[in-house]
Amino acid sequence: MRSIAEYRESFLIALAAIKANKTRGILTTLGIIIGIVAVVTTMTVANGLGNNFKESISAIGSDVFYVSRMPWIFTGNFFEFRNRPNVTFKESEKLETRLKRAVAVNPSTGSRQSVKYRSRVLEGIPIIGTTEKQTIVASAVPEYGRFFTTIDVQFKKYFCVIGSEIKEQLFKDVDPMYKRIKIGRYNFRVVGVMEKQGSSGFFGGPNFDRRIFVPVTTFLKVFGGSNRQFDIAVKAPGQEEMEDFRFELVGEMRKIRKLNPMEGDNFAINTMDSLMNAYNNVMGVVVLIGLVVTGISLFVGGIGVMNIMFVSVTERTREIGIRKAIGAKRRSILVQFLVESSAICLIGGLIGVLLSFGVTELINRTVLPATVSIGIVIVALLVSVVVGVLSGIIPAFRASRMNPIDALRYE
Repeated sequence: MRSIAEYRESFLIALAAIKANKTRGILTTLGIIIGIVAVVTTMTVANGLGNNFKESISAIGSDVFYVSRMPWIFTGNFFEFRNRPNVTFKESEKLETRLKRAVAVNPSTGSRQSVKYRSRVLEGIPIIGTTEKQTIVASAVPEYGRFFTTIDVQFKKYFCVIGSEIKEQLFKDVDPMYKRIKIGRYNFRVVGVMEKQGSSGFFGGPNFDRRIFVPVTTFLKVFGGSNRQFDIAVKAPGQEEMEDFRFELVGEMRKIRKLNPMEGDNFAINTMDSLMNAYNNVMGVVVLIGLVVTGISLFVGGIGVMNIMFVSVTERTREIGIRKAIGAKRRSILVQFLVESSAICLIGGLIGVLLSFGVTELINRTVLPATVSIGIVIVALLVSVVVGVLSGIIPAFRASRMNPIDALRYE
């Protein structure tokens, strides 16, 4: 109880000292405010980017393997990957026959074409040739309308399913359902509109809302190239069987390509985890650099607080002498000035957090979805207190070591 009363008294003395020098207190906290705003904004943007990226790539599917010519993220000799043979449509058919445990095997390929509806034209739109199993291997489904059926693919129907951004840009306020659009030189009928997914936001990754799906058989018929580059999405029988199924998939692909045991794989098996690992590595470096930069701001602010605390100790030398003369212990003097420096930084931290809410709301409205979490607020306030303690410890130690006789003589 005595310690609580002592801390309470020290806190009240610290507040009285801050109130007595309001202008100096405001200027002192400015560096802390800027530093806390920078710290909170950095962490908020990092969280926002992470959540946005995870939501966007959720369409890839966490239990889906993608057989491709090259890995999505690779290091080493690029020419080694470039010289690999394409993954073909025929190989996807063979895989589907061999992989009895697979939930779905879905080949897809793509091309960029101009898209036209009446007088509106969009250039360079990704056209994805795929099958009715697209909605099985990916979590995205049409918001309204439908996706392809087996019959659509089998009979090479000129149907298409458009992304939400295509709908907004090409049709504006017109209902796109069953309207005819021209993809390249060919007319397709819109049978569905995909739900909004967003962009992967990573290394200029794909915008999942700005693409159009057509039956893969129709795609090959109108755009040609049965030996063109394909990706084969293979949905595993379950999350717990991913590792075993991966070995099975690799083994079957090697048999299809007739690779002998001494030859390396000339194809890549990609998963969502590979993207997440690469993203986490890059974002870890970005966040570290951001925190180092913001840490410099807090360091400068801390130096300002330390300087003001030295001034405060000097101005109150006689007060310290009187308190010591009537029995105040060194610990009491030390706690008093530590509490004062911590209170200054905590006030700056609170103001910085409040300003961060405004900055975050601006980011949320203009750049990407972001919110300030309770965890970030707690970390910011703890950082403020730690900076206050570190900034005030030397001046407080100096005050606690003063000789009361010399302090009373101070003019």
